[in-house]
Amino acid sequence: MQLYHNSRSGECRAPLGAVMCGRPVRLRLFGASNVGRAILLWTVNGERTFLPMIPAEDDCFEIRLKMPETPAICEYCFYVENRDGAGAYYGNAWDGLGGVGVESGPEPKHFQITVYSPDYTTPDYLRKGVMYQVFPDRFCRAGFPHSRRKDMLIHQNWQDTPLRRVDAVHVKDNYSLDFFGGTLRGITMKLPYLKSLGVTVLYLNPIFQSRSNHRYDTGDYEKIDPMLGTQADFERLCREAEHLGIHVMLDGVFSHTGADSKYFDFYGHYQSGGAYRCPKSPWRDWFEFRHWPDDYKCWWGIETLPQLNKANPEVQEYFLGEGGIVQRWIQAGACGWRLDVADELPMSYLRRLRKAARAVRKDAVVLGEVWEDASHKVAYGEMRSYCLGDTLDSVMNYPLRGVLIDFLLYRCSAEAVCRLVQSQQENYPVPFYYSLMNLLGSHDRPRILSLLCGLAWGEDDHENKSQALVAPDMLALGKRRLLTMLRAIISLPGIPCIYYGDECGVQGTADPYSRGTFPWGREDMVLQEAVREMLMLRKKPVLQTGDLTIYADGPDAFVIRRTISGGHDVFGEPARDDTYEVRIQRP
Repeated sequence: MQLYHNSRSGECRAPLGAVMCGRPVRLRLFGASNVGRAILLWTVNGERTFLPMIPAEDDCFEIRLKMPETPAICEYCFYVENRDGAGAYYGNAWDGLGGVGVESGPEPKHFQITVYSPDYTTPDYLRKGVMYQVFPDRFCRAGFPHSRRKDMLIHQNWQDTPLRRVDAVHVKDNYSLDFFGGTLRGITMKLPYLKSLGVTVLYLNPIFQSRSNHRYDTGDYEKIDPMLGTQADFERLCREAEHLGIHVMLDGVFSHTGADSKYFDFYGHYQSGGAYRCPKSPWRDWFEFRHWPDDYKCWWGIETLPQLNKANPEVQEYFLGEGGIVQRWIQAGACGWRLDVADELPMSYLRRLRKAARAVRKDAVVLGEVWEDASHKVAYGEMRSYCLGDTLDSVMNYPLRGVLIDFLLYRCSAEAVCRLVQSQQENYPVPFYYSLMNLLGSHDRPRILSLLCGLAWGEDDHENKSQALVAPDMLALGKRRLLTMLRAIISLPGIPCIYYGDECGVQGTADPYSRGTFPWGREDMVLQEAVREMLMLRKKPVLQTGDLTIYADGPDAFVIRRTISGGHDVFGEPARDDTYEVRIQRP
């Protein structure tokens, strides 16, 4: 039938992209010269209706809809019959990423319209800034640390390689009990360095008392880990950072605790009656025991990470209530939280968490770890949308990171990059999209430079690869790729994020080797200066809140164009007209 609908064309869909609640939307289907009737299959939060479309000018059928009054994910496709009664569907492209649709016999994938709250706002410092992620034990130490714990190893030499010691009892988890002694005071000492990079948001991996060096096994949410310092050290860090225009964001691990915690007390290190030790423990119902004490739910089967029962009112009150953990540390100076495994927290929990954070700080940020498209993530059999204005401010943009790596390593074309970016631009509300955490690397992935040098490892492929050797020509190529990737990230909406040390050439395979120490005095100064110069570009208003156009220029390059026109940016705020354009060519 030669039908045509493009979800990114104003002729076919107006307005484009996500829309606010209650707004009208016009949809058009072209190529209707031989069409007898056209029906819109319209679905709102899983509830489907069939709506007749009206013949219109320009050889098309159209329909005008009022969007729901409450936030929702709306989906649609078309069913048409020609004048002979033969029918066909027309819907989203085969990859589900929007744009020009396809005709299909069976019902196709649906196009999406995200309908979000009209009062949805995100902090200015998030969408206009630069983020820097620090793994606290490995960034900078102020004085040599001391500890009475017998189960830990403290490296004398800051330049040592992190140890990997398998815990055969607990599903082969890494012990993560070697420490380098980085401290909050050490981070405070290096704030001028971060300021010189243009950093406006400092994201800290967990800092609360824990058994491991990564501290995702929280022992006490109310205490700073003694190896890192004290609450006074944290408050000083936040004050001095604020003086330099830097906001401090904490890592919230609220889906599980550590087995070695006052709440669970697997090892008997506490005298407070943890749930594992005492059936009458005040924390007994915080965890889900199938058979007390040895059979309990834990995060991804890792026995050292017992899972919290988020439905328990006491758990919710402890974390989300007035004066609870979420509010307590914002009151102490944090700007908000990056939520570990946010998609494992109930939606009602996230809604209350965001309200709790905003209650004590109007510009508090709640940013989630979600690895897929956050507008229609399916988790535990339920479709969850995190971008409607009631849960998260934004998410870590792993999809963008993944497609850029694939592009630079010749695993996909420039068109694939553009389709991913355009899909996010279409599905995400403007406040959410312009607050995406666009990361180069993270503590969960091998070092970005190592990946871009063409090195690859399986999950268990660690032996003899903690210090993988890279030929000089490949290392030079990897650095060119890193700068190319950074230029793309800087040029796109969202906040670019640097994982500590990536800016000065740190290499490493998967955990724990991606968590080496910052090489103070041994930095790649040429790379570091090139990164600094790029990060300074983020001060351009057009790169902060300008409109975006992206298109492929052949298989090996794409063009990013940012514009401010008419005296207003994408948020409707007054801004000087400007244009920025860059061609991203893979080396």
